[in-house]
Amino acid sequence: MGSEKYSILLPTYNERENLPIIVWLIVKYLEESKINFEIIIIDDGSPDNTQEVAKELIKIYGEDKILLRPRAAKLGLGTAYIHGLSHATGDFIIIMDADLSHHPKFIPQFIELQKKHNYDIVSGTRYKGDGGVYGWDFKRKLISRGANFLSQFLLRPKASDLTGSFRLYKKEVLSQLIKACESKGYVFQMEMIVRARAMNFTIGEVPISFVDRLYGQSKMGATEIIQFAKNLLYFFATI
Repeated sequence: MGSEKYSILLPTYNERENLPIIVWLIVKYLEESKINFEIIIIDDGSPDNTQEVAKELIKIYGEDKILLRPRAAKLGLGTAYIHGLSHATGDFIIIMDADLSHHPKFIPQFIELQKKHNYDIVSGTRYKGDGGVYGWDFKRKLISRGANFLSQFLLRPKASDLTGSFRLYKKEVLSQLIKACESKGYVFQMEMIVRARAMNFTIGEVPISFVDRLYGQSKMGATEIIQFAKNLLYFFATI
């Protein structure tokens, strides 16, 4: 598939059970498609030995494929990507969750779509085509849909899934966006897309099925929802 290299950033916090599975799946689907890649694990000082598991995976797959670039503490998603970017040697950056909610089988589709149209960003969407969400109760689905609808209505970003975190970026585009972004956590993904539109970057979308995490605790609660609503209004007023 050409000589392009793809750096996959995996921010982790207490993902000991999920890490071997997600890495195995990434390796399987990308090697089948003959894609040149590296996986950068950015662990925020997990107390559950995630880093020990990562070291074992390096022994299995080799240090050219798996890079462990930990940080001392939980410092948030935006800074995790900056940290990962500084170690990435790929021309493109893929960001995804390590908790198995994003299936690596979609990565070759992201790459194919990007190549076809030379998009700056390709985003996985749960809200188009045969995309969808599995394992969420009605309330979570309703909140997610509602948040997405509100965002669409206020921000008109021309992208159908603003809060998803499964995306492919041209490396220099991601660098520019991260420098422009002000928010942290859950809202960060939304700001990235809204700013991308404001900066006239092109965005392609691939329908994905999103599966709620199998192990560990979901990181979204009422405080995140309030934070999300506040930030949404802030973006609406400022971007």
